Amino acid sequence: MSEPVVRDFHAHIYFDAAEIEEAQALAAAVQQRFGVAVGHFHQRPVGPHPRGSVQMTVPTDQFGEVASWLAVNRNGLTIFAHASTGDDKQDHTHNVVWFGPSEALDLSLFS
Repeated sequence: MSEPVVRDFHAHIYFDAAEIEEAQALAAAVQQRFGVAVGHFHQRPVGPHPRGSVQMTVPTDQFGEVASWLAVNRNGLTIFAHASTGDDKQDHTHNVVWFGPSEALDLSLFS
C-alpha cells in the first residue's frame, strides 16, 4: 500500500469572541513572517471545528518552521493543525497536531 501524499497542512487558530483580535494579530504575524495563505475568520463553529476559527494553509516544506514558531508564539490560543491528504476523516482524526489543549471536533460530517 502506498503512503498518502501530504499536499499541505491546515493550521486552524481557534478563538472565542473575546479573542478575535488576538487571533487576527497571530494570523497576520504568520502571514507576514511566512507568507502563508490566511482564510476567513469564522466567528462560530464551521465544519468540524468547535468554535470560531481561521484556517492558515501551510506548504509542506514550511510546516516545521511554522509549527516551531506557533508553538512558542501562540499567546495562549489553541491551534489545531492537520495534514491535507484528501482523506478528510483521517486528516482530522489521526494526522493532527494540537498546540494548546485539544478540543472535541464534530466528526459527524465525515460519516
